[in-house]
Parts: sequence; C-alpha cells; structure tokens
Amino acid sequence: MIAYRSQVQAILSKVGTIAVTLLGLLTLTFIIGRVMPNDPVRAIVGEEATREVYENVYRQLGLDRPMWEQFYMYLHDVVTLDLGKSVRTGMPVLEDILHVMPATIELALFAIIISATLGVTLGMVAAVNKDRWPDHLIRVFSLMGHSMPIFWTGMIALIIFYAKLGWVGGSGRMSQFYIGLEPNTTGFLLLDSAMAGEWDVFKSALQHIILPASLLGYSSAAFITRMTRSFMLDQINQEYITTARVKGLSQCKTIWFHAFINIRVQLITIVALAFGTLLEGSILIETVFAWPGFGSYLVGNLMIGDMNSLMTCVLIVGLIFTALNLISDILYRVFDPRTR
Repeated sequence: MIAYRSQVQAILSKVGTIAVTLLGLLTLTFIIGRVMPNDPVRAIVGEEATREVYENVYRQLGLDRPMWEQFYMYLHDVVTLDLGKSVRTGMPVLEDILHVMPATIELALFAIIISATLGVTLGMVAAVNKDRWPDHLIRVFSLMGHSMPIFWTGMIALIIFYAKLGWVGGSGRMSQFYIGLEPNTTGFLLLDSAMAGEWDVFKSALQHIILPASLLGYSSAAFITRMTRSFMLDQINQEYITTARVKGLSQCKTIWFHAFINIRVQLITIVALAFGTLLEGSILIETVFAWPGFGSYLVGNLMIGDMNSLMTCVLIVGLIFTALNLISDILYRVFDPRTR
C-alpha cells in the first residue's frame, strides 16, 4: 500500500511539474509576442492601409483589451489548437508546421543515428586508451566538430562533395526532376518513396540527406564523445572494474558488459538532449542546404516578422524539450530499477 501510494505521488508530482513547465512556456511565448518590436497588425494589413482598417484589425486581434484578458485568449487559442494564420503563406500556422516538420524530423533522425553511434563508440575508445594516441586523436576530432561553425562546414562540404566530386546531392530534399512526382503519404520522403516502390526518388532523397545529416551528426557527435569519455573514465576507475579484471574477464567484456551498462542511463539524457538540439538547431544547416523544414520555415517568417508563426515555433521547441525530458525519465525507469 505504501509503495502504491508512493508511485501515485511520484506520478502526480511529475504531472504537476509538466503542467507548471507548460504554463511557464506559454507565459514566455506570450511575453515574447508582446515585447517584440514588430507590429502584428501592420504585418497583416500592410504599410498602405488606412487608419480605420488598422484599428479594426487591432480590435479583432484583441490588442485593445487588458493584458490579462489577452493572455486568457492566448491560452484558449493554444488549448483549442487555434494558433492563427501565417502572414507569409496565408495558411493556418499549425498546418504549415505539420507540413514542414517531417523534413526536419527525418533529417534529425539520420543525424542522431550518426552522432550517437559515432559519439558513443569514439568516447569509449578514447576512455579505454586514456592519454595515448587514439585518445589524443579523438579529442582533436571532437574539438574540431564542436568548434567549426556548421554553416561554414556546410558550404565547404557542398563545394567539395557536391560541386567538385559529385558524390552527394545538392540542395533540397531531392533532385528537381522528381519534384511533383514524389509520393506524399506521411511527409517522410524516404519512407513514402520506399512504401510506394519509387526507388529512383528514394535514391535521390538518400543522396540529398546524407551530407546535411552527416554534418549535423558530426557536430552533435563531438559533444556525445566528450560526455561518453567522461562517464566511462569514471566507471573504469571503480573497484568493480578492477575486480572483474582480476577475475580474468577480458577487457572487451569488462567495458561493454559492466562499465557501459552503468553509463547507459546517463547517455539517455545526453542523446535525448542532442536530438532536441538537432530538431531546433538545424536552422543554419537547413538554410545552407535549402532544406524545406522547420528551420527554414522559422527563418522565412522571422524575416518578415510573422508573429503568429514565430510564437508557435518557440512554443513547439519548448514542447519538444519537455517531451524529451519526459521520455528520458520513463527510459530511466526502464533501464535502471533503482529509479522505480
């Protein structure tokens, strides 16, 4: 009974924390929308609109009402998923984001697979070979990935691997030849083309996603490598590792079946945060590669001061990190019985 009550309290505490976080996030986005220097009314009516038209739209948006009432209206709109229309596209903002988000998710998934695989492997190799040449080489590799601006590496990579060598596709999600011919069931181009058996489209999409995903993955792998190395060094110095070696267990089994198991919970947090960063931090790489995703949508609306779109994008980024933290907590309980 006590254990059941404790679990209920833990669940209620987690729900309360999420509710407070979401309320704080909504408050923050509301404040951002009010302190930004852009005039949302002028963005809608244009510079040539008369004073009468301006005031009518001003009242329709509720900007003449008290601030607390505007905040209540904003909360109501968010709960009912009425996030307004985009000035740039004339479409509901939510529809726009649902249209562009699959491209960013597809790119981020490829990147996180690359970064997690590369980062964890290199981090463990560096820890096992501490202060030897593999460790120094991997640390330089990580430092370069963390230090080089991704927009610069993107342009250099396009010049070398696309313009000079022709190994990969150029800008966009696929070749111009296939635009309008691609299947669009889920919005995930690789999945849709494979399901439809359009292997030419699949090949083109794969050629176009490899380079931006690899650059994003390399940038994120630098962080994962350093953290994995730090976690692994801490475990290698523990007494149970020494005991395992004294008993004759091979180094490979000691590292993978003992030390790695004890750092996987920490790695869950690192990889989850890295994935969230890839989703919201792909703005520069999407701009360089003309990738029609969430980042490009955000930049395009930022340039014209489309406040409905900007506030929704900020809200979605916050929701992504909140959801990833929640998923991390759930995975903690799966992989570490001590947290149950």
